[in-house]
Amino acid sequence: MTEATGDAIAGNRLEHFPITFFAIVMGLLGLTLALRASAPVLGWTEAVAEVMVWVAVGVMVTIAAFYLAKLLRHPRAVIEEWQHPVRIAFFPTMTISLLLLATALRDTHPALSEPLWIVGAAGQAVLTIAVVTGWISHRSFQVGHLTPAWFIPAVGNVIVPVAGARMGYIELSWLFFAGGMMFWGVLLTLVMNRLVFHDPIPARLFPTMVILIAPPSVAFVAYIAMVGAVDGFARSLIYIAYIFAALVVAQIPRLARIPFALSWWALSFPLAALSIASFLFARLEGTAAHQAIGLGVLVILILVVIGLVYRTVLATMRGEICRPE
Repeated sequence: MTEATGDAIAGNRLEHFPITFFAIVMGLLGLTLALRASAPVLGWTEAVAEVMVWVAVGVMVTIAAFYLAKLLRHPRAVIEEWQHPVRIAFFPTMTISLLLLATALRDTHPALSEPLWIVGAAGQAVLTIAVVTGWISHRSFQVGHLTPAWFIPAVGNVIVPVAGARMGYIELSWLFFAGGMMFWGVLLTLVMNRLVFHDPIPARLFPTMVILIAPPSVAFVAYIAMVGAVDGFARSLIYIAYIFAALVVAQIPRLARIPFALSWWALSFPLAALSIASFLFARLEGTAAHQAIGLGVLVILILVVIGLVYRTVLATMRGEICRPE
């Protein structure tokens, strides 16, 4: 293969470098926060979390650099992604990653955490409005385009209070929480209608079903951050998350038959959110059952992330990703 041919292949792969790569950052930072949430129980996971946060930062910077290069060299490809009926929902993964990083650094690097949170919250607000505007002003969307990935903008809003409330931004936290819960309710109705009355989700996107777990799990953590105690509404949120988790478990036989794609990273953050919510409930209410659930989900999460990292590296080496769909 000539040098010119190699450059052409590299340029083509850059052109098809997908926005969905930022879901990897969400998964790694979710694992970081889950390890930290387990520290009161396991102890040693705090040190692992300190390492993981900087691993996630390195991955985030690398992915951001590639996507910036794509924007500069292939701006039309970025526009096409924005106009894509499924990938548009993944653009908020960039600001969600910033919010998760701000949350992970809040206790250890508060001077760095708050500016990151401000940038992430502002970007999340802009992207939420932009994505929803794209949804309601675009007339080519079909029912088949709707997947649980559309929850991502809503989840991003609910993440804002997790660190924001503890930083003192109480009213802003409630504003984002209200917006996230509103969109979650609307989208949940639409997604359930699509799942029940229309064609099944394509195999490549089926792993996004796990995203159903994320909104109530994150909402529970955010609500506790603002209210400070477990009440009836908080209990409803975490048990809704458990119900969706049970629904996802029932889909394991189908998931096991699906070949790897970047959409598999959709498994990581929801599992992390469920583990964090379970540990938080156990700590506040002193329940051994929720602690056991948190530990069990954390073990699954660690195994899932290890497997996803291995398959992503392997797929990258084989040229199976960053290709035209």
